[in-house]
Amino acid sequence: MSNPIVKPFWDKPTGSWQYVFHDPQTMKGAIVDPVMEFDPLSGATGTVNAEKLLAYVREMGIALEWILDTHPHADHFSAAQWLKVQTGVPTAIGEKVTGVQELWSDIYNLPGIVPTDGRQWDRLFADGETFMVGNIPVRVMFSPGHTLASITYVAGDAAFVHDTLMMPDSGTSRADFPGGSSKALYDSIQRILELPDETRVFVGHDYAPGGRAAQCEASVAEHKAQNIHLKDAPTEAAYRAVRDARDATLPLPRLMLAALQVNIRGGRLPEPEANGRSYLKVPLGYFEAR
Repeated sequence: MSNPIVKPFWDKPTGSWQYVFHDPQTMKGAIVDPVMEFDPLSGATGTVNAEKLLAYVREMGIALEWILDTHPHADHFSAAQWLKVQTGVPTAIGEKVTGVQELWSDIYNLPGIVPTDGRQWDRLFADGETFMVGNIPVRVMFSPGHTLASITYVAGDAAFVHDTLMMPDSGTSRADFPGGSSKALYDSIQRILELPDETRVFVGHDYAPGGRAAQCEASVAEHKAQNIHLKDAPTEAAYRAVRDARDATLPLPRLMLAALQVNIRGGRLPEPEANGRSYLKVPLGYFEAR
């Protein structure tokens, strides 16, 4: 069995990490959590991040097999659909995405407009399912809490844990979005910490606290020993108290209300209206100001 070569790409405006990993033996690979740019002031979208990913894939001679999302993101638009159009490579996400689609379709009042059966992706993975990227087995771990649909991809000795863990000096990710749960997040993190200590953990975000350089990788052992929310092996109750108190102080993500209506569509913009333009909706009064 091979272990993957992992190339991270950071999107500074959203603090998001995107990844290309590949099997060095077969040069087959996958993209994880690609970002499409969105400027909320102008309404402009862009593909600068996705183009960088593709340029790297082509430069390295990687045969791309999958475009993978870990969950419908709240802080950026997914570039999965744009990448599929460019490459013909299938997209995938966890099967519980249908619950997120139902929840947010109700928030946006989109009855019958956005299908909520996951058809926007080519493959919906179940917990425990395994697929191959070259000679590397990739295991899907259902890891909800941040959202009710989040999954982790364990590819050889690399785990793409999305928004469960941050870097050790930042702790863990929030669990206060609709469908989120600090209890579910605690349980998901325990499953991740049961992976071998040498497992490379690749996070979904880093906001470079204290002005340090952005980072994306730490081992399971390092999280056990150094993660500020986990290093003393807190009980579920103790962890949830810290997580819930922290979440109560956080503003909602700047792009959340724009991003979710794109991401429940698999990274597609809303259908163009009669003038050929797409429009986003804002559910006024649904969320309280923070």
